[in-house]
This record gives sequence, C-alpha cells and structure tokens, in this order.
Amino acid sequence: MDKDPYAVLGVAPDAEQDDIKKAYRRLARELHPDANGGDLETEERFKEVAAAYEVIGDPERRDRYDRYGAAGFTGGAGDVFGGGLGDIFEAFFGGGGSPFGGGGGGRAQARGVDLEVALAIELEDAVFGGEHEVAVRTAVACKDCEATGAAPGTSTTTCPDCGGAGQVRMVRQSILGQMVTAGPCRRCAAQGTIIESPCPACRGEGRTVVDKTYTVEVPPGVDTGTTLRLTGRGAVGVRGAGTGDLYVEVRVRPHERFDRQGADLVHVLHVPVTQAALGATVPLETLDGVEDLEIPAGTQSGRVVRLRDHGVPRLRGRGRGDLHVQLIVDVPEQLTDEEEELLRRFAELRGDEVAPADAGFLSRIRSAFR
Repeated sequence: MDKDPYAVLGVAPDAEQDDIKKAYRRLARELHPDANGGDLETEERFKEVAAAYEVIGDPERRDRYDRYGAAGFTGGAGDVFGGGLGDIFEAFFGGGGSPFGGGGGGRAQARGVDLEVALAIELEDAVFGGEHEVAVRTAVACKDCEATGAAPGTSTTTCPDCGGAGQVRMVRQSILGQMVTAGPCRRCAAQGTIIESPCPACRGEGRTVVDKTYTVEVPPGVDTGTTLRLTGRGAVGVRGAGTGDLYVEVRVRPHERFDRQGADLVHVLHVPVTQAALGATVPLETLDGVEDLEIPAGTQSGRVVRLRDHGVPRLRGRGRGDLHVQLIVDVPEQLTDEEEELLRRFAELRGDEVAPADAGFLSRIRSAFR
C-alpha cells in the first residue's frame, strides 16, 4: 500500500498487536459503509484502514513490512490484502463475508447491527425466572418493497460498473510491476445493484425504523450484569441482508429485606432478649413463603441461622444457595416498674452487679422535667 499502515491506523510502529487490533476495530465501526450512508470519502478511508490492518495486523506480514516497506508486497492484491476484504469481514463480523463481494464473484452483504437494551427486574424474578417484555427501536424489512429498496412495481438492475459484484478491480503499472487493487464500487455503493426508482417508504434502504416489543425469557439465577442474547432480534441489514442480535443486560433491583451474596441471601432479624435467652420458634417470611425459624436458647447477637436451599438458583450449576438469617438481640430501652423489678430479681439470682434502683428512679424524674 502507498500509505504508512501505522499512520493509517493511528498507532506507533512499536505498538502491541492487541493495540493494533483494537485500533482497527474502532475505525472499522466508525467508517463502515452501512453507518455512513454511502459517503464516498468515508468508503475510501475504510478501504485504507482495511488494507493497513492486513499489512500489520498479521505478525509475519508486519515483520516483512518493517524490514522492506511496501516493496515487501509485490504479488498484487493477494499479497497486500491476504485473502481479500472478505476475510477481514469474516473475522470482524463473525461471518457473512464482505459487503463488497469476494474474488469468486458472489456478493454478500453485512448483516444488521446488534442492539442492546437494559432490563430491570425484582429479586423474586431473579430467583424464580419468568417472562418480561423489552422495548427497542430497531430496523425491520420494509413491507412496501419487500426489502428490495425498489418502489413497488419496479425492480433493481445489475450495476454495469461492477457486474453485480459490488466491487471493482483496477490494474496499474508501477516500478514494482503490475499492481491489482480492489475496492467498493462507487456507482452502486458496493450493493451490486442500482435502484432507478427507490421505494418512497424506505428511500431505497429496504428497511424502516420502528419501535418493537420482544418477550424475554429470564432464567432463574440471573444477576446484575447477566447478558441474555436473543438471536436474530437485532436490526435488519440493508436490502434484505441478515439480522443482528439483541443483547439484554439484566439489572436486579435491591430488595428491602434480603441482601444477595452470590447464590446466598442474607436477612437481618431483630429478636427480643427474652426469645434469645429462652429460645423460640418464630414465623419468617421468605421468598418461598412462611417458614418456621428456630431460635436456639442462649442466642447471642450476631448469630446466623441457615435455611438450606432458600437462596438463589445457580445459573450454570445445580441447586440453590441458602438463606442466612442474622439474629440481632434487642435490649429494651424502657421498662415498666414491674419489668424492672423482675430484672433486678433475675440479676440478684445470677449475682450480677447492676445500677442501683435509685439511679433509675432519679433518671425517670429528670426525664419528666425535660
């Protein structure tokens, strides 16, 4: 290629291969023809970026360029572009080939873009799963022209410049010999066909923008950050090209009573000192319904009682986590005279040193005059 591939991608000559790949992917997204409405200048820039990456994106070819410069590539387009632009799109888009066509004469268009949407759910939905609806603004096939882009009653015609390939090749002589370059056809914007009468509904795009609602099946065990993929529910490509995917990012709202820790749930339960000292069985509202919780006699504040299999299902495992109930013993702040008398008798039996009764009596008198 004529230009310095490092300068084209905006990286230093000593850049790491990962940095080169990141720079290429970023530029390819920005300059992709589908995102720029067939702007010719942007298409030329896109072609330069693709060619630069083919030279320095591969360690062996990069080494050859670093040693010999452009003179290291004298075999025509096959050397400069490797397998051609189709290979680049195969790697970048994960299949579908190049929207500019390949050496075999066939023309494949890039599929539509992937879409992302956030879905907020309650903790109960994360535990038990269920169906939820998400709304997205997306591109769908135009019904008026049946995704052809041509006005009803008309049809597209094969581009005379590229013969329907969406790609044109040029041969030129240089001091290094005969050079063959390939790029998108400007006349048809790499589509391979020309529309004489564009569809008025989609303006020749073969697709229209609409608001759609999809039903998402949320599996039990999801957590904030879980991403669900709905294949084929993204935006449709230009003129009947493939459809992207829809990615749903799950966000679980905080719960008023339960704190999630992985597959386990934690609940803080306040119990009176009498139940903690003597033990008790109390009803506890869990996500699975009311359960009897056993409070052992002599329970100290901070003790944790575990209810097995009352937590969150493991998304890619078996079974459920547990519910951990942390018991907080509440000491009464105010006592009646009878309660105070009983507690003092209890302290006397245990031999515990406590504040004298007058201190409590004087304290109550002070409180009455505040």
